[in-house]
Amino acid sequence: MSNTPTPHIEARYGDIAETVIMPGDPLRAKFMAERFLEDYKQINGVRGMLGFTGTYKGKRVSIMGHGMGIPSIGIYSYELYNFYGVNTIIRVGSAGAYSNDLNLGDLVLVMGASTDSNYADQYCIPGTFAPIADFDLLRQAADTAERLGYSYKVGNILSSDIFYREFPQIEEWTKMGILAVEMEASGLYMNAARAGKRALTICTISDHVVRGEACSAEERQTTFTKMMDVALACI
Repeated sequence: MSNTPTPHIEARYGDIAETVIMPGDPLRAKFMAERFLEDYKQINGVRGMLGFTGTYKGKRVSIMGHGMGIPSIGIYSYELYNFYGVNTIIRVGSAGAYSNDLNLGDLVLVMGASTDSNYADQYCIPGTFAPIADFDLLRQAADTAERLGYSYKVGNILSSDIFYREFPQIEEWTKMGILAVEMEASGLYMNAARAGKRALTICTISDHVVRGEACSAEERQTTFTKMMDVALACI
Protein backbone atom coordinates (compact mmCIF):
# COMPACT_ATOMS: atom_id res chain seq x y z
CA MET A 1 0.00 0.00 0.00
CA SER A 2 1.39 3.38 -1.04
CA ASN A 3 0.05 5.03 2.14
CA THR A 4 2.20 2.88 4.44
CA PRO A 5 4.29 3.44 6.44
CA THR A 6 2.56 6.60 7.67
CA PRO A 7 4.07 9.54 9.57
CA HIS A 8 2.80 7.92 12.79
CA ILE A 9 3.07 4.15 12.17
CA GLU A 10 6.24 2.58 10.79
CA ALA A 11 4.68 -0.83 10.08
CA ARG A 12 4.37 -2.07 6.51
CA TYR A 13 1.04 -3.18 5.08
CA GLY A 14 0.41 -6.71 6.35
CA ASP A 15 2.37 -6.23 9.59
CA ILE A 16 -0.82 -5.34 11.48
CA ALA A 17 -3.63 -7.83 12.09
CA GLU A 18 -7.23 -7.20 11.06
CA THR A 19 -8.13 -6.82 14.76
CA VAL A 20 -6.27 -4.30 16.94
CA ILE A 21 -6.62 -3.92 20.71
CA MET A 22 -5.77 -0.33 21.68
CA PRO A 23 -4.94 0.93 25.18
CA GLY A 24 -4.12 4.60 25.56
CA ASP A 25 -0.80 4.00 27.32
CA PRO A 26 1.90 2.46 25.07
CA LEU A 27 3.44 0.81 28.14
CA ARG A 28 0.12 -0.92 28.74
CA ALA A 29 0.31 -2.18 25.15
CA LYS A 30 3.74 -3.64 25.92
CA PHE A 31 2.43 -5.19 29.14
CA MET A 32 -0.50 -6.75 27.27
CA ALA A 33 1.71 -8.16 24.52
CA GLU A 34 4.09 -9.69 27.06
CA ARG A 35 1.26 -11.15 29.14
CA PHE A 36 -1.18 -12.38 26.50
CA LEU A 37 0.49 -12.83 23.09
CA GLU A 38 2.63 -15.61 21.66
CA ASP A 39 5.36 -15.10 19.04
CA TYR A 40 4.83 -11.36 19.06
CA LYS A 41 7.03 -8.76 17.44
CA GLN A 42 7.13 -4.99 17.76
CA ILE A 43 5.65 -3.30 14.70
CA ASN A 44 5.69 0.33 15.82
CA GLY A 45 7.79 2.62 17.96
CA VAL A 46 7.29 6.01 16.28
CA ARG A 47 6.90 8.75 18.92
CA GLY A 48 7.07 6.00 21.55
CA MET A 49 3.64 4.68 20.52
CA LEU A 50 4.46 1.00 20.90
CA GLY A 51 2.67 -1.59 18.80
CA PHE A 52 2.95 -5.38 18.62
CA THR A 53 1.56 -8.20 16.50
CA GLY A 54 1.33 -11.81 17.65
CA THR A 55 -1.18 -14.55 18.28
CA TYR A 56 -3.71 -15.19 21.02
CA LYS A 57 -5.08 -18.73 21.21
CA GLY A 58 -4.01 -19.22 17.61
CA LYS A 59 -5.64 -16.01 16.33
CA ARG A 60 -3.55 -13.17 14.90
CA VAL A 61 -4.02 -9.88 16.73
CA SER A 62 -2.21 -6.57 17.16
CA ILE A 63 -1.95 -4.43 20.27
CA MET A 64 -0.98 -0.77 19.96
CA GLY A 65 -1.27 2.38 22.03
CA HIS A 66 -3.41 5.29 20.87
CA GLY A 67 -2.40 8.12 23.18
CA MET A 68 -4.68 10.57 24.97
CA GLY A 69 -7.71 12.32 23.55
CA ILE A 70 -9.83 12.19 20.42
CA PRO A 71 -7.22 13.91 18.20
CA SER A 72 -4.68 11.19 19.03
CA ILE A 73 -6.93 8.15 18.69
CA GLY A 74 -8.45 9.87 15.66
CA ILE A 75 -5.10 9.77 13.84
CA TYR A 76 -4.16 6.20 14.76
CA SER A 77 -7.57 4.63 14.19
CA TYR A 78 -8.02 6.47 10.87
CA GLU A 79 -4.71 5.16 9.57
CA LEU A 80 -5.38 1.63 10.81
CA TYR A 81 -8.85 1.48 9.25
CA ASN A 82 -8.04 3.22 5.99
CA PHE A 83 -4.39 2.38 5.26
CA TYR A 84 -3.66 -0.94 7.02
CA GLY A 85 -6.78 -2.97 6.27
CA VAL A 86 -7.83 -3.16 9.92
CA ASN A 87 -11.47 -4.21 10.33
CA THR A 88 -11.91 -4.11 14.11
CA ILE A 89 -10.51 -1.86 16.85
CA ILE A 90 -11.25 -2.47 20.51
CA ARG A 91 -10.16 0.31 22.84
CA VAL A 92 -9.34 -0.74 26.40
CA GLY A 93 -8.84 2.14 28.79
CA SER A 94 -9.68 3.83 32.05
CA ALA A 95 -12.68 5.99 32.84
CA GLY A 96 -13.92 8.13 35.69
CA ALA A 97 -17.28 7.08 37.10
CA TYR A 98 -20.19 9.50 37.28
CA SER A 99 -22.81 6.91 38.27
CA ASN A 100 -23.08 5.74 41.86
CA ASP A 101 -23.85 2.27 40.49
CA LEU A 102 -20.17 1.94 39.50
CA ASN A 103 -17.20 1.12 41.72
CA LEU A 104 -13.43 1.08 41.23
CA GLY A 105 -12.43 -1.81 38.98
CA ASP A 106 -15.87 -2.24 37.38
CA LEU A 107 -16.08 -2.53 33.62
CA VAL A 108 -18.08 -0.26 31.35
CA LEU A 109 -18.97 -1.63 27.92
CA VAL A 110 -19.51 1.53 25.93
CA MET A 111 -22.69 1.28 23.87
CA GLY A 112 -22.81 4.98 23.01
CA ALA A 113 -20.30 7.81 23.33
CA SER A 114 -21.61 11.31 23.89
CA THR A 115 -19.06 14.09 23.51
CA ASP A 116 -18.28 17.77 23.95
CA SER A 117 -15.84 17.54 21.02
CA ASN A 118 -16.30 19.14 17.59
CA TYR A 119 -14.76 16.11 15.85
CA ALA A 120 -17.96 15.38 13.92
CA ASP A 121 -17.95 18.84 12.29
CA GLN A 122 -15.63 17.51 9.58
CA TYR A 123 -18.44 15.35 8.19
CA CYS A 124 -20.75 18.32 7.45
CA ILE A 125 -23.80 16.43 8.77
CA PRO A 126 -26.95 18.58 9.11
CA GLY A 127 -27.64 17.42 12.66
CA THR A 128 -26.01 15.63 15.59
CA PHE A 129 -24.39 12.27 14.92
CA ALA A 130 -24.68 9.68 17.72
CA PRO A 131 -21.52 7.50 17.80
CA ILE A 132 -22.25 3.90 18.85
CA ALA A 133 -20.41 0.60 19.20
CA ASP A 134 -20.62 -2.39 16.89
CA PHE A 135 -23.48 -4.45 18.30
CA ASP A 136 -21.95 -7.89 17.67
CA LEU A 137 -18.78 -6.87 19.53
CA LEU A 138 -20.82 -5.34 22.33
CA ARG A 139 -22.96 -8.45 22.72
CA GLN A 140 -19.91 -10.71 22.70
CA ALA A 141 -18.19 -8.56 25.32
CA ALA A 142 -21.27 -8.58 27.57
CA ASP A 143 -21.61 -12.35 27.24
CA THR A 144 -17.92 -12.78 28.13
CA ALA A 145 -18.10 -10.49 31.16
CA GLU A 146 -21.21 -12.34 32.32
CA ARG A 147 -19.56 -15.73 31.88
CA LEU A 148 -16.42 -14.65 33.76
CA GLY A 149 -18.40 -13.08 36.58
CA TYR A 150 -16.99 -9.59 36.08
CA SER A 151 -18.94 -6.61 37.42
CA TYR A 152 -19.95 -4.45 34.44
CA LYS A 153 -22.42 -1.93 33.08
CA VAL A 154 -23.47 -1.29 29.49
CA GLY A 155 -24.42 2.22 28.46
CA ASN A 156 -23.53 5.74 27.41
CA ILE A 157 -20.37 7.55 28.42
CA LEU A 158 -18.94 11.04 27.84
CA SER A 159 -15.87 11.44 25.64
CA SER A 160 -14.53 14.82 26.71
CA ASP A 161 -11.83 16.96 25.14
CA ILE A 162 -11.04 18.50 28.53
CA PHE A 163 -9.37 16.74 31.45
CA TYR A 164 -9.09 19.73 33.82
CA ARG A 165 -12.51 21.33 33.30
CA GLU A 166 -13.47 24.47 35.20
CA PHE A 167 -17.18 23.58 35.27
CA PRO A 168 -17.62 19.79 34.88
CA GLN A 169 -21.46 19.80 34.97
CA ILE A 170 -21.44 16.22 36.23
CA GLU A 171 -25.01 16.41 37.52
CA GLU A 172 -26.34 17.46 34.12
CA TRP A 173 -24.59 14.58 32.33
CA THR A 174 -25.67 12.10 35.01
CA LYS A 175 -29.30 13.13 34.57
CA MET A 176 -28.95 12.03 30.93
CA GLY A 177 -27.78 8.58 31.99
CA ILE A 178 -24.04 9.08 31.41
CA LEU A 179 -22.17 6.39 33.34
CA ALA A 180 -18.60 7.68 33.17
CA VAL A 181 -16.18 10.01 31.41
CA GLU A 182 -13.13 9.27 29.24
CA MET A 183 -11.50 11.00 26.26
CA GLU A 184 -11.46 8.78 23.15
CA ALA A 185 -14.45 6.49 22.41
CA SER A 186 -16.50 9.01 20.46
CA GLY A 187 -13.71 9.72 17.95
CA LEU A 188 -13.02 6.01 17.51
CA TYR A 189 -16.69 5.26 16.87
CA MET A 190 -16.95 8.07 14.33
CA ASN A 191 -13.90 6.86 12.41
CA ALA A 192 -15.29 3.32 12.41
CA ALA A 193 -18.67 4.50 11.13
CA ARG A 194 -17.12 6.57 8.35
CA ALA A 195 -14.86 3.70 7.25
CA GLY A 196 -17.60 1.07 7.51
CA LYS A 197 -15.58 -0.82 10.13
CA ARG A 198 -16.17 -2.15 13.67
CA ALA A 199 -15.29 -0.60 17.03
CA LEU A 200 -15.87 -1.15 20.72
CA THR A 201 -14.61 0.55 23.86
CA ILE A 202 -14.20 -1.32 27.14
CA CYS A 203 -13.25 0.81 30.15
CA THR A 204 -12.18 0.01 33.67
CA ILE A 205 -13.29 2.47 36.33
CA SER A 206 -10.03 3.95 37.60
CA ASP A 207 -11.57 6.70 39.71
CA HIS A 208 -14.94 7.86 40.91
CA VAL A 209 -15.35 11.53 40.11
CA VAL A 210 -18.24 12.08 42.51
CA ARG A 211 -16.92 10.09 45.47
CA GLY A 212 -13.27 11.17 45.11
CA GLU A 213 -11.87 7.62 44.89
CA ALA A 214 -8.94 6.67 42.64
CA CYS A 215 -6.56 3.87 41.66
CA SER A 216 -2.80 4.49 41.54
CA ALA A 217 -0.94 5.06 38.26
CA GLU A 218 0.79 1.69 38.64
CA GLU A 219 -2.55 -0.07 39.12
CA ARG A 220 -3.86 1.60 35.96
CA GLN A 221 -0.86 0.36 33.97
CA THR A 222 -0.51 -3.21 35.18
CA THR A 223 -3.61 -4.52 36.97
CA PHE A 224 -6.53 -3.71 34.68
CA THR A 225 -6.57 -7.19 33.19
CA LYS A 226 -10.30 -7.95 33.26
CA MET A 227 -11.03 -5.64 30.34
CA MET A 228 -8.17 -7.28 28.43
CA ASP A 229 -9.72 -10.72 29.02
CA VAL A 230 -13.02 -9.45 27.62
CA ALA A 231 -11.43 -7.68 24.65
CA LEU A 232 -9.31 -10.66 23.61
CA ALA A 233 -12.37 -12.92 23.78
CA CYS A 234 -13.89 -10.76 21.03
CA ILE A 235 -11.18 -11.30 18.42
